[in-house]
Amino acid sequence: MNTVTRTAVAAVAAVAVATPVVAATAGDQAAGRHSGADRPVAARPSGPDPSLFRDRTPNPWFPLRPGTRWVLHGTEEGHRLHERTTVTHRTRRVAGVRTRVVRDVVRRADGSIAELTRDWYAADERGRVWYFGEATATYRRDGSVIDREGSWEAGRGGGVAGVIMPAHPRVTDAFRQEYDRGNAEDQAWVVERGVDVSTPAVSTQHGLRTLEWTRLEPRVVSTKLYVRGVGIVMERDLSGGHERYELVRFHRP
Repeated sequence: MNTVTRTAVAAVAAVAVATPVVAATAGDQAAGRHSGADRPVAARPSGPDPSLFRDRTPNPWFPLRPGTRWVLHGTEEGHRLHERTTVTHRTRRVAGVRTRVVRDVVRRADGSIAELTRDWYAADERGRVWYFGEATATYRRDGSVIDREGSWEAGRGGGVAGVIMPAHPRVTDAFRQEYDRGNAEDQAWVVERGVDVSTPAVSTQHGLRTLEWTRLEPRVVSTKLYVRGVGIVMERDLSGGHERYELVRFHRP
């Protein structure tokens, strides 16, 4: 772990119980402003204005083109896992916004499904990608459902959409990715640009690193690496957990 990341982890640990959300007024949100249009704007309690999504700008750090696929191999608590994420052709209207359905399947080494999730994302006119919720379930090896913990939807039961990726992420940008009090409260912080990245699928010196944490698990801090034009290429726990994934195959339609 480099000096930048060590410092950031220490800072996150110190403030994990707080809520470092980028504030925005109603006027900022409607106009897409926050000290410059490219900064992430956190959702107000009512969520983002659906008018922001009439014209959409793709985000190269978080592609949502239907048919895009990622395959990651990883481990969690010593178990080998295989994750396949697909941007589907399906859409779903959530909180007044037509979102793109992204299907994520995690399988065990024996091929059985460990987790199945459908996420709902939408890019706005500025290119920020918003996260509108997920329907998720974990499974036993026999295919029976263990639980659906973590499922949430913006506009229902207090759920509020958050920014999953700014249009032009800058170091020190901090943003709430999701909000459903007591159930889904992930937050992220951009901590480094120009990161060396090497996985079986991609190699570059221009990666983007974020740190993520949640008030619900204050001891867990994880990092994700993104590559422009690809998206997530690596994720791992830095403290409080033992999860690690890296991209092994990528398909851009």
